[in-house]
Amino acid sequence: MKPATGHGKVIQIALTGDVMLGRLVDQYVIQNRSVRPEALWGDVLPIMLDADCRLINLECVISDRGEEWHPTTKAFHFRARPRAVEFLQAAKIDGVALANNHVLDYGPDALSDCLALLDQVGIKRTGGGATLEDSLMPARFTLPEGRMALVALTDNEPEWEATATKPGVNYVSYDDHGLIEPYRSRIAQMLSHVREQSEIVIVSAHIGPNWGGPSRSIQALAHELIDMGANLYWGHSNHTPLGIECYKGNAILYSTGDFVDDYWVDKDERNDLTFLFMLEVEQGRIARIRLYPACIEDLGVRTAKEEERRFLERTMQAKCGAFGTLMSVEGQVGTITIP
Repeated sequence: MKPATGHGKVIQIALTGDVMLGRLVDQYVIQNRSVRPEALWGDVLPIMLDADCRLINLECVISDRGEEWHPTTKAFHFRARPRAVEFLQAAKIDGVALANNHVLDYGPDALSDCLALLDQVGIKRTGGGATLEDSLMPARFTLPEGRMALVALTDNEPEWEATATKPGVNYVSYDDHGLIEPYRSRIAQMLSHVREQSEIVIVSAHIGPNWGGPSRSIQALAHELIDMGANLYWGHSNHTPLGIECYKGNAILYSTGDFVDDYWVDKDERNDLTFLFMLEVEQGRIARIRLYPACIEDLGVRTAKEEERRFLERTMQAKCGAFGTLMSVEGQVGTITIP
């Protein structure tokens, strides 16, 4: 149920961290015809379906073709068979970010299949494509009260950088001052163009290492992207949710963690615990972020139990507090208000 605020209609946009449908998820869930696609999302599904728009980072390629890219030097390769699209449709996923370090795990033919499959069912995508122009193209959404655009970038796998003639991802490089050239000019131009046609602009950023807090350079990058016109920095790559920073009336989610996978669980970091992040757009801006505690279990996701929820609340409040951000908790949901 969408909250009533007295300030007009509230638009909800659901974001998840990494959705990895390959390896064991593919073997035991995607390829198992006895498993209903809705089951992957567990009892988190009704919350997702209540949103006006749903976005994920697709941490795999969807195809039944290709060979592992550099199998002797790249440790992990994630590919889901084409039935995976049905699982995305079951959650009514509207858009996916493809700028990450797994979308080319099985080469350009598999990427081509993935792009075609998403296009066929009307799931919008950004961040990876047949050319650089294609990977830079935003995914555009018409919301009940305005327009939204999603763009995606990554600092992973520089060899996968798309060009005018080569498929790949929207790769960027940066330092403690933010983006370096030619990426600064390219991204600034892209965001300027997107800003002209959209009230809400989200940048998906598959940036940084798998563990640890955001570095000085990642913070500089996030600030610069907001300064260039983004309303939200939507980070992932890190296996756990990181703190949220409020910056110039906008929000920086340094990492939204994982959401579906078959990964080994660190008993201290608890990378099996995560959130469904719900943006609340009101009067043309992101006014609040609701955090719904969740747990990755049995190759799917479910709502978190009481002890898991308390761990998530405690750690997330501390991580947000490092940025001077207050996360209040009412019932089972955390709330961050963007000043």
